[in-house]
Amino acid sequence: QVQLVESGGGLVQPGGSLRLSCAASGSGLGIYGMGWYRQAPGKQRELVATITSGGTSNYADSVNGRFTISRDNAKNTVALQMNSLNAEDMAVYYCNARHPVLPVSRSYWGQGTQVTVSS
Repeated sequence: QVQLVESGGGLVQPGGSLRLSCAASGSGLGIYGMGWYRQAPGKQRELVATITSGGTSNYADSVNGRFTISRDNAKNTVALQMNSLNAEDMAVYYCNARHPVLPVSRSYWGQGTQVTVSS
């Protein structure tokens, strides 16, 4: 069983920055892919960024160049640095842990953290 706890959400002005963190606990986490997804009101949950156990990252086109995902395997943490935030980034952000041979539908999720972008 894997447990994920996010932190770092909040209110930020357009153009500002936030850093989200996710602390993971459980066995075998070193091989899990980690990621961030988000869900805005009335919209489906969408991928923001993922990072493999080896450190290869992938980003949604909408955040590429503005967001950076990183992980610390020794501490079982994953972070999302978000810069140049705009209203379209406002959503609940969820941390995700996925075993490399299992589908997203069988992955683990955190409780979510709200990101609000407003002046």
